[in-house]
Amino acid sequence: MQDTKPATTALYDLITGDEDARVCKDIPDESCKHQPVNFFLHLISNFFTKLADEIASARLIFPWVLGLLGAPLLLVSLAVPIRESGVLLPQLFIAARIRAKALRKYVWMLGGMLSGIALWACAFVLLVDLSAKHAAWLVFAALILFSVARGVCSVAAKDVLGKTVSKSRRGTLMGLATSVSGIFTLLLGLNLGFYNQIKNNEGILASLFGIAGLCWIVASVAIWAIREEPGATEGGANAGIEALKSLRLLKDDIPFRNFVIVRTLLLSVSLGAPMLIILAQNSLGNAALIGLFLIVSGLANTVSGYVWGRLADYSSRSLMAVASGINAMVSIAVLMILQFEIELSALLLFVTAYFLTSVCLAGVRLGRKTLLVDMATAETRSAYVAVSNTVIGLLILIMGVAVSLLAGQNTQVMLWIFSGFSATACALCPLLLPAQRG
Repeated sequence: MQDTKPATTALYDLITGDEDARVCKDIPDESCKHQPVNFFLHLISNFFTKLADEIASARLIFPWVLGLLGAPLLLVSLAVPIRESGVLLPQLFIAARIRAKALRKYVWMLGGMLSGIALWACAFVLLVDLSAKHAAWLVFAALILFSVARGVCSVAAKDVLGKTVSKSRRGTLMGLATSVSGIFTLLLGLNLGFYNQIKNNEGILASLFGIAGLCWIVASVAIWAIREEPGATEGGANAGIEALKSLRLLKDDIPFRNFVIVRTLLLSVSLGAPMLIILAQNSLGNAALIGLFLIVSGLANTVSGYVWGRLADYSSRSLMAVASGINAMVSIAVLMILQFEIELSALLLFVTAYFLTSVCLAGVRLGRKTLLVDMATAETRSAYVAVSNTVIGLLILIMGVAVSLLAGQNTQVMLWIFSGFSATACALCPLLLPAQRG
């Protein structure tokens, strides 16, 4: 009698193209038999976290809410840098502690639960009767808590992923999650009530935060169900000492240092996107923009996610070069149109530009995540993630402060600078980054 594959394994074969779902690369032998199930549990957790990140986007929702509450302009402008640096900066000091634990999925799950609670706190603040000033600062505090909790998730998630899913399947996994979450974001953005009322309706904004928080709780349940084998715990006894040792990677590990250099230049993609939003607001006004750009972002993820994922499995550095190059060309095109006052619908211009920028941002993020996990070994993975994220966290905060001070009157100049950084990153990706390992 012919053996019948379980449904999970058969679907895994269909998605990944594996003839044998237990073919494993760079993961423990004990995890091999669980790879199909773990693939889908990772897919569920990635889907819900990506959906939550879109629904409660630091590039759109948090600045919109802070502006609605009358927060100072500096506070509004710092939403994205605080979100990113708050995620990245603490990681150097917690990576060693995470490594001291043989099972790291519980750390990931804890970070997910805290993320959900922080977003629910934002919803609560919007629903209760508080002064606008107090509400704005409470939302900003919740953003900081959310960012730190996401930092905990970032270190643990990559380590668990590296132990449970083969490297040649990670790009497909993350790309598929991006595409599916993009579809759901698009459906949410198309909701007529959301589209028309979000500008001045705290209840709808609170519901967005509530849904995003629920997504994190569901993701945490999926994380808990992952079948993780105990891993090495060396170097986890003293977080401070291990952090200092990890920093030496920037001096001693040339491929890793090159990765950090390129990733620094790629900050231009994420920091350039809000510049497009500022220019769009100046040209179009504020009415319904948040719904429109959320729809565009969802479309971008849906269109690009799976394709970017397959390209990441083939060559992560090529993906990063292509995405950064397209981003530079889009930004320059927008600036040239504005500079020479070419007659073109402002709505069409900025919607198209933001769509392409969102596609590029998805590609850059997927490419650098996949490349970092593939570059690392089981012994260096946590240190790689922590050091690169901490350095980037410092730099994005510095750049973010500069943007908050200059963007109001020098928005186009800042976008020129970011486009130059993107073009430089495109040129350096094939020169500095390692080729994909088999």
